[in-house]
Amino acid sequence: MAQVEASYGAKDITVLEGLDPVRKRPGMYIGSTGPTGLHHLVWEVVDNSVDEAMAGHATKIDVVLTADGGVRVSDDGRGIPTDAHPQYKNKSAAEVVLTVLHAGGKFGGGGYKVSGGLHGVGISVVNALSTRLRLEIDRDGDHHVIEFAKGGKPQGRLQVEGKAPRGRTGTTVTFWPDPLIFDDVEFRAQTIVERLQMMAFLNRGLEIRFTDQRPGHEGEPTVFKYAGGIEDFVRHLNASKEPLFKRVGYIAATEETQEVEIAFQWNTGYHEGLHSFANGIATNEGGMHEEGFKKALTNAVNKYAKAKGLLKEGKDDNLLGEDIREGLTGIISVRLQDPQFEGQTKAKLGNVSMRSLVERSTNERLGDWLEEHPPEARQIVQKSVQAARARMAARQARDATRRKSPLEGAGMPGKLTDCSVRNPREAEIFIVEGDSAGGSAIKARNPRNQAILPIRGKILNVERARIDKMLKNNEVEALVKAVGAGFGEEFDLEKIRYHKVILMADADVDGSHIRTLLLTFLFRQMKPLVEAGHVYIAQPPLFSTVVGKEKTYLKDEAARIRFLNEHEGRKFEFQRLKGLGEMDWRELGDTTMDPTRRTLLQVSFEQAAIADDVMSILMGEDVSVRKNFITTNAKDVRFLDI
Repeated sequence: MAQVEASYGAKDITVLEGLDPVRKRPGMYIGSTGPTGLHHLVWEVVDNSVDEAMAGHATKIDVVLTADGGVRVSDDGRGIPTDAHPQYKNKSAAEVVLTVLHAGGKFGGGGYKVSGGLHGVGISVVNALSTRLRLEIDRDGDHHVIEFAKGGKPQGRLQVEGKAPRGRTGTTVTFWPDPLIFDDVEFRAQTIVERLQMMAFLNRGLEIRFTDQRPGHEGEPTVFKYAGGIEDFVRHLNASKEPLFKRVGYIAATEETQEVEIAFQWNTGYHEGLHSFANGIATNEGGMHEEGFKKALTNAVNKYAKAKGLLKEGKDDNLLGEDIREGLTGIISVRLQDPQFEGQTKAKLGNVSMRSLVERSTNERLGDWLEEHPPEARQIVQKSVQAARARMAARQARDATRRKSPLEGAGMPGKLTDCSVRNPREAEIFIVEGDSAGGSAIKARNPRNQAILPIRGKILNVERARIDKMLKNNEVEALVKAVGAGFGEEFDLEKIRYHKVILMADADVDGSHIRTLLLTFLFRQMKPLVEAGHVYIAQPPLFSTVVGKEKTYLKDEAARIRFLNEHEGRKFEFQRLKGLGEMDWRELGDTTMDPTRRTLLQVSFEQAAIADDVMSILMGEDVSVRKNFITTNAKDVRFLDI
C-alpha cells in the first residue's frame, strides 16, 4: 500500500474511558485466564509493533521470554509519543496509553492509517494484568523509561535515562503476568513461534526474532523473514501435502485506502484450506473479502473451462464453488483504513467495499492468470470436475444415511445408548474406544443426560478420503447420525443433540491415534462443533495406588510427583493404567465420567490456519514432516490436545 505520511504526536492519542474494570473481569478483555488469555497478552503487545511495520515505520521485532518469567517485545518503530497529552496535561502520552483503557493512536486516523488493534485496550490491559511492566521508548534522540507495579500503577513519571543508542527509535515493553489472575503463567514457546511466523508471512520482508532465555530452554534465536510474503505462507501450508503443481498464484490490487493480496495453490487432497486476514487479524469466520473471492473464483474457473471446452455438455454442468475449492490452499490478506469487524473477537469482516474490490480484482487478474498458465489451469479444472462427480456420488450416499432403518428406530445408530433428556444443553455423549469399554461406560453413566457411542476399531482417516468414501464407513456413519446435525457444508450447529461431545480413549499410543482420527474428522467435517467449544477429551487417570485401604487415582506424571511430595518419606507402589478396560465400571464412572470428579480437556482451534496445518501434518502421508513435528513438540506435550 502506498505510504501516506501521517502525524504521530500526543494530539493523536484519543481517550475514551478508564481502566478500572480490567482486573475485576479479565475475561471480558482477553477471553479467559487460561493459556489462551495468557498468550493473548503477548499478541496485544506484538500487534502494536506489527501496526508500526504496516505503517512503514518498523522493520524488526524482537520477542524474548526472559529468564525470570517475563516477556520482552521490542521494535524499531517510531516509539510511543512522550510529550504531554493535551487531555491529561500532567501525564505524558505514553503514560496515558499504558494506564487508560481505550487510549491509543488508532481512533482518529492521524497516528495510523491501517492497524489491527482498534479498541485501544491492548497495552493498557497487559499493564493491568501484570505484576510489573517496564516501558522503554527511544524517540527524539532520548531513551525514556517508566515502570509500573501490580495492576498498572506507575512508579514515578516517564524519565529520560540517557541518549538513545546510535540514533535508534522504537518501543520496548517488558511485562510479567500476574499469577493471581492467570491459572498458569508459564508461556508455551511453540504457541508463540507459530503466531510470530504467521505475522512474518503476512508482512513481506518484516523480520521477527524469537528467543527463549528460560532455564533449560536456552538456544539460538528463531528468525522469521519472508521475501515472498503470503506466497511463502501458501508454500508452507502445502509442504505437508502434495501440491497439484509447483507454481503459487498471486494477485494483488490497491484502491485508495484499501489493498488486497491473494496467494493460492491447489494440492491433491480433498479439503479446502482458505484462510483470510484483515490488517493482520485472522478472520476465522470469513466475511466480505472471502465472499468476494469465492464468487469471483467460481466465475473465473467456469468461464475459462467453458471457453476451452473442458466441460462436456450434458455430462458436466457449471462447477460449484465447493468443487473448485477442493484441495485449494489460499491466503486472502486485506488492509483497509476503517475495518468493520463483527464482535470483539474480530472474526468476521463486514466492509462491503472490500467485497467489491476483492471480487473485481479476482475476476480480472485470475482470468489472466489462468490464460497465462494453461497447464495449471487445466489441472485445476480437471480436479474440479472430479470433485463435482464425487459430490454427486456423495449426495447419493448421504441420502442413503438419512433413510430410517427398522433396526435403528428414528435413524439412530443401533450401537448408540442414548440418554433420556432432550435438551441438548444438558446432554453429553461419550465416544468410547471399543465395545468392552463401551459396556463399562453404559453401566457407569447417568442415563438421564449421558449417552454412549462405542467406536469399534479405528475410524477412517478422513484426511485422505472424499465424502462418498467416508459415508461407507460404519463408524463415521454412526457418529454423524448420533450428533444429528449433518456434516461438511450442510453441518448445522443448531441441530446438535449434545452440547458436550467427549472423546474417551485409552491413554496409550493406540488410544492417542484413535483420538487424533476422531479429532481430524470433527475438525474437517464438523468444524463449527469444535469452534463452538463443544468437543472435549476425557482424562482417564494414568496411575493408581493404595493409601491405607483406599485406592487413589492420579491423572498424570505431574500428579504422581505432587502426590509423592505430599507424602514425603512414605513408599508407594503405582500401577500404570493403560486401558479403560482395566477399570471396573464404578472406577470408570468415579474417575472419568462423574462431572463432580472428572477432568475434561476442551478442544479449541484459536488459529485456523495453524490448526489446518497441524491436522495435515499429523494425518497426511509425509512421514518425515510428521516425525519432525512430533519431535519438535515433545517437550510441550502437556499442552497438546491430541
